[in-house]
Amino acid sequence: MKKPVFKKITKLTLAAGLFSVIMFSSIDPSVGNRTTFIPTVKAAGSAMMMYANLHLDSLGLTKEAFNYAIKGMERLQAAGKLTTTDLISIVDFSLPSSKKRLFVIDLKNGKVLFNTLVSHGRNSGTAVATEFSNAPESFKSSLGFYVTGETYKGEHGYSLRLQGEEEGINDNALSRGIVMHSAAYVNDKLANLQGYIGRSLGCPAIPEKVHKMIIEQIRNGTCLFLYSPDKYYMAHSKMLEADTTVA
Repeated sequence: MKKPVFKKITKLTLAAGLFSVIMFSSIDPSVGNRTTFIPTVKAAGSAMMMYANLHLDSLGLTKEAFNYAIKGMERLQAAGKLTTTDLISIVDFSLPSSKKRLFVIDLKNGKVLFNTLVSHGRNSGTAVATEFSNAPESFKSSLGFYVTGETYKGEHGYSLRLQGEEEGINDNALSRGIVMHSAAYVNDKLANLQGYIGRSLGCPAIPEKVHKMIIEQIRNGTCLFLYSPDKYYMAHSKMLEADTTVA
């Protein structure tokens, strides 16, 4: 039997309190105990420190994907959408589907929990996803920020509902049935044979051998970010606007 298609990365030692710097917060006297998240140069530098210490570049995750993911997660947290910011999941669609482009990162303890294959929608492209849509029956992936929801057993077995948080970009995810589930067509053998894995109807499908572990890890209120340097998304995403303060 082949070894699992994911890499479970050994914990790396990081400077104490690194993530607390990334998620720098202050108490604004005018709003009582509400926390105001303020992206700073120091926070950006700490994000890059974590990126370097976890060797995310060697795993293939682009700096842009990681930086935007942290920025968007801060906004979701400030809006009260997340149950925790200790964990973040990133799909880097700038990479071909033959690469392990799903990253589940434990920000609190400084380690990569999973790095594995993930599919894109069949109408988004063959090896690389280049077209995206929020429309029903488009069979394309939707970019942007999601909050993970509840689990259920459906057509594809144990699956995870995803709430799209970006209006006009991915907010039809639930009505489109966009969920995280397993698929037999997501495997290394197929990637090596033809240069790309199978494609879904728009869902981020993951390998059968690890899907239960991943879904259990990220369910119920964590941040999932599907990234691509897509011009339309970059121009229209409010989550990536260059505000100096998010409250």
